[in-house]
Formats: sequence, structure tokens, C-alpha cells
Amino acid sequence: MISVENLSKRYGRHQAVDDVSFRCEPGTVTGFLGPNGAGKSTTLRMLCGLTPPTAGRASVGGRAYRDLPNPGREVGVLLDASAQHAGRTGREALAVAAQTMGLDRREVGAKLDLVGLDAAAARRRVRAYSLGMRQRLGLALALLGDPRVLILDEPANGLDPEGIFWMRGLLRDFADRGGTVLLSSHLLREVEAVADRLVVIGGGRIVAQGDKAELLAGGGTLVRARDTGALRRALDAAGLGAREATDGLVVRADSEAVGQAAADAGVVLTELRPDDGGLEQLFLSLTAAESSKEAGK
Repeated sequence: MISVENLSKRYGRHQAVDDVSFRCEPGTVTGFLGPNGAGKSTTLRMLCGLTPPTAGRASVGGRAYRDLPNPGREVGVLLDASAQHAGRTGREALAVAAQTMGLDRREVGAKLDLVGLDAAAARRRVRAYSLGMRQRLGLALALLGDPRVLILDEPANGLDPEGIFWMRGLLRDFADRGGTVLLSSHLLREVEAVADRLVVIGGGRIVAQGDKAELLAGGGTLVRARDTGALRRALDAAGLGAREATDGLVVRADSEAVGQAAADAGVVLTELRPDDGGLEQLFLSLTAAESSKEAGK
């Protein structure tokens, strides 16, 4: 299990992460989402002991990462696929890690097979790897010690569609066998396909978290009117923020509240229904709202 409690990080006057709390339970994949600069990578680095927090704590299985006696056997981490010794072969990179963790060297071949790096790829120097191959090698390193927890930052970056589909199945199988996965990615449709829970961060703060189905069910309302300007003024007057969508306005409120705001202003609606835009629309709505707050400070 992963536990993040009131985690904060300040760099001078810049608050990169502000009082972030969430949990990732065994048997689940948690999607950790947010725009660039939202605090995702900083949070993951604090969780993995690479960046000291200004306040709060983070733990895996009840212990801070730095307190784990052999962390690779308990937590598999992939934060940067390029952070590998470019002069080693793929097999050598895994062999060094296996020796460090006290693992049987046979695990090296097993994990190379698992991530789809064949004998020829294993003999190549890492500097000659494509980004997708480095991602596969990074996943092999993360899985090498048969950990109970995976912490992955943009693991699908550089993978082709077949590779992304493969990785989705790998992570789903890991969680279904009782593992815990924390997955940060900008590929929203892939996160939607594999995640059980979502944590959305914006401006260093958590803006939403919970079960994926529950969050997507509350995605908002799509509304259209003959006079879009009058509709937007009616929604603003009612305190209901709206954003432009391809076929109307999307409002973070239920249909009844939106319809009442329009009726009170005498605005004739041509469409009013729950928004079914999925995770992408939810993400844009939440992060846009947080950006507006930051701009108003």
C-alpha cells in the first residue's frame, strides 16, 4: 500500500506541492494525473526518497522508502527511462541490479522475456536503444525484484500502440494478483482503460480523487442554447463555471442546477444532458478550474 499524508514541497517562494494526501490500495491501479508543472513528478520523487519534503510524509507498506532494507524487492520504480548507464547492454544493466538486490541471475532473462526484449536487444548497448526500448528495460528493472508496489512516471512514453496495449495488460495483471500500481501519465485514454482510481492534481493541490467510475459519472452537464452568450451569463450569475466544448458548454454541475439557472434567466435551451466526455473531459474541466483560481490570485 502507498500512503501520502499532507505532503508539501516548497522551493524558495514557489509551492510545488501543497498538502497532498492520497492512498493506493493493493489490487488497484491508481492514475495520477495533472498538467505539466502540476506537481506530479515532485510528489513521486518525494515518495521515492529522492526529494525531501518540506512537510508531511509518504510511505510504502507503512515505511518510508529510505527505510526499506532492500527497496527493489518491495517497490519497483520507473521515473526516467533515460536514467540508465548508456554504456552497458540491457542484460548487463539488469545483471548489476540483480546482484545489488541479491537475486538469482536467472531473473534477468525472465524479466527481459517478460518485457519483450529479445536476445539481440539484450546484447545491445543502452545508448543504441530507442525510447520505447528504454521504457521496456526500465519496466524490467522495476519488476526485477518481484515487488508488491509499482511507481511509474510516464511508462508508456515512446511505446507504439501495440506496446501501450501490452503495458496495459501487464499492469492490469500485476494489480489483479494483489499488487499496487501508482501510474502517472499524460495518455488519458490509456489511464482510463486501466485505472481503478484517479488522483488529479493541479497547481500543486489535489483537485479530485476517488473511484474512477464515480468521478466519471459526475463529469458534469452538456448544455446548448440559441443564445450562447446569454447562457454563459446566466451560468456565471448562478456561480456555475462553464467551458467551451465542441458541441456546447460543459458545466461542472448536475442537469437540474443548469436547467434552473437557464430558466431563471429566461434562456431557451436546445440541449441539456449529462456530459459523457470521459476522463479527458473531466481532466480538462478540473485543471481548467484550478488554472482559473491561480490566475485570479
